[in-house]
This record gives sequence, C-alpha cells and structure tokens, in this order.
Amino acid sequence: MNIPEKLKSRFGIHDNLAKCILCEFFCTALLVFAGTSTSAQHTLSKGTQGSWTEISFGWGFSVMLAIYAGFNISGSHLNPAVSLFLCTLGRLSWHRCILYSISQILGAFIGSFFTWILYYDALNAYDGGLRVVAGDRGTGGIFCTYPHDFLSIAGGIADQVIGTAYLCICISIITDKHNKIPNFIQPFLLGLVIVQVGISIGMNGYAINTARDLGPRLFTLVAGWGTETFSYNNYKWFWIPTFCPLVGGVIGAWIYQLFLGNQSFLKLLKALS
Repeated sequence: MNIPEKLKSRFGIHDNLAKCILCEFFCTALLVFAGTSTSAQHTLSKGTQGSWTEISFGWGFSVMLAIYAGFNISGSHLNPAVSLFLCTLGRLSWHRCILYSISQILGAFIGSFFTWILYYDALNAYDGGLRVVAGDRGTGGIFCTYPHDFLSIAGGIADQVIGTAYLCICISIITDKHNKIPNFIQPFLLGLVIVQVGISIGMNGYAINTARDLGPRLFTLVAGWGTETFSYNNYKWFWIPTFCPLVGGVIGAWIYQLFLGNQSFLKLLKALS
C-alpha cells in the first residue's frame, strides 16, 4: 500500500452523507471564490479588466468547474433551490436537502472570505478602507447582489422567481436521462446556461441561488460593510434573492416535469385513457 492509500485508509471519510456535505461545502466555496473574484477584478479595475459578458463567462466557467469537482460525489447541487426541487421530486430526502443547503451557504461564506483576502489591498486602494455597499465607491456588489434603483419589489420577485425557474428548467433538460446527454458534458452545458442567464437576464445580478447570495451577504456583514448589507433599500431587497430562488426552482422543475418529464400531461392522459 502506497502513502496516498495509507492516508486515505486512515483519514478518509467513509460515510456517504458526510462526504456529500463536505463536497457541497467545498464546491460551493470554489464556485463563489472564482465567481466573486471575477466580479472583484471588474469592479476594482473600474471596468478596465472585464466586461459584463466576461463576468458572465467567468461565473459560467466557475459553475462548470465546481460541478465537475463534485459531480460523482453529491452531484454538486451548489444551490439550495436545486436541492429543494430535487427534494420535491422525491430524489433527495428532506434532511439531506437541509444539510446540503446549510453546507452550501457556509461554503459561499468561505469562498467570499478568500476573495476578500485576495483583493484586500485592491479594495483598500479603491475605497480607502471605507466599506460601503453602493455608490461611487460601493463594493458590496462584488460579493452579493443589489438591484438597480428602478427595480420595484414586485420586479425583484419576478426577476428571481423567473430567473431561477428558467435555470432549473435548463438543469432538468440537461440532466434528464431520457435526453441521453452524456454525463461528462453536462457540467460544461450547465456552465453555458449560467453564461446565457447572465447575458440575457442578469441585469440585477442574477443571484438565482440562495447560497451564492446569502453566504457572501453574511460575510460582508461581519467583514466591514456592516448592516447596510441587509438594510439596503429599507430591508426590502435582501430577502428576495434569499427566498425567491427557492420558489422559482420548484416552479421551474415542475413545469419541466408537467410538460416534458416523467410526470408530463401527455403521460398522465395516456395513463388515464
């Protein structure tokens, strides 16, 4: 037995649930670190390094690599909305759904922490050490999403519900075994979906992921940005990217199931005839 095998035998985690929880934590941290670093480079360079399209590709490839990293362990949900819709379809137990979601939020928190370390000097050079969410020197948007001034509460809800529903319809299309898309190419296609979402419906930051927004929001709360991370727009925003993706994910998954999946109207009609 060689040294790596000895270490794996002695220190390796053999419990499947523990493996999956750690996988969701690590892969979400990887996603958020790479994604928020893309945003940081754009913001802190004052737009000279990276356009919106490049940011979208940066997040897309971050998602792709994070999915590849844990695809054969937990499936790399990376998103409580994904875990929840799988739970409503009976493909994931409720206790796993809850544990995965907590792990994803914690992973996103840690991913933001490493982006903060990496860009700490650049942040200070940009804002003089005064951390604010919005404005000419605002840097809160590097880590989590904030809406444009014109966006209403109803518009924000629609933004997150529709965006996440669309995401989960695309996930369902790509991962449906009946569509016979090879497993090895699925993470790549899912990454391209994120790129497409960013380019087409990303005007308000396209959180479409509770963990991706809440984890970094909690980090910025304790890392110098203060309560403005939650009080922005009189507390009318933070709950939208936190809860609305959960609703949108379930809606999107069931729309796919009813029209195209195993529970489709056509199959139900055939079963009843």
